Amino acid sequence: MLLPYMETGRIEAGCDEAGRGCLAGAVFAAAVILPEDFKNQDLNDSKQLSEKKRYKLRPVIEREAIAWAVGIVSPEEIDKINILKASFLAMHRAIEQLKVQPEHLLIDGNRFTPYPDIPHTTVVKGDGKYLSIAAASVLAKTYRDDYMNELALEYPAYHWLDNKGYPTKAHREAIRECGITPYHRKTFTLLPEQLTLGF
Repeated sequence: MLLPYMETGRIEAGCDEAGRGCLAGAVFAAAVILPEDFKNQDLNDSKQLSEKKRYKLRPVIEREAIAWAVGIVSPEEIDKINILKASFLAMHRAIEQLKVQPEHLLIDGNRFTPYPDIPHTTVVKGDGKYLSIAAASVLAKTYRDDYMNELALEYPAYHWLDNKGYPTKAHREAIRECGITPYHRKTFTLLPEQLTLGF
């Protein structure tokens, strides 16, 4: 059973990201503030939910949340600052767009770059422990999937409709055959032979 709040009586925003391990595309993050009495039996870590269930939950979260926002960091920015910093930056961008200022941040994971003037707690596997982080994981994942589905229409050879930019065999074969797109993260190991070929 996921918990609604870490500490009742304060405004907490749950934060999570999607797309950190991908070879292509932006990294997305969401921040969500839920009411203390929010309940939903279906809400869980987005990785535990079917695609259909994630998209069914998204309008529920958006309608019932006190505030929510999505932040994006481009592939070019990822290559400049590295994916870990980019994930935190995406969270910061989501937090700064919230229409209600949170008093505390619940961050999925074990590290975070502090957001100015708002204390935070990192929670390992937090998307399976707190409703607000689970809600953020659903928003980040579905908005990123929408984005990758659009890119897939532009570059169908890379099978992004199926793999969403993650390093599947089909994705890597397409990189080998077609080269890279402007959306690929050039600082990532796009092909295993890069290690020996200096790709």
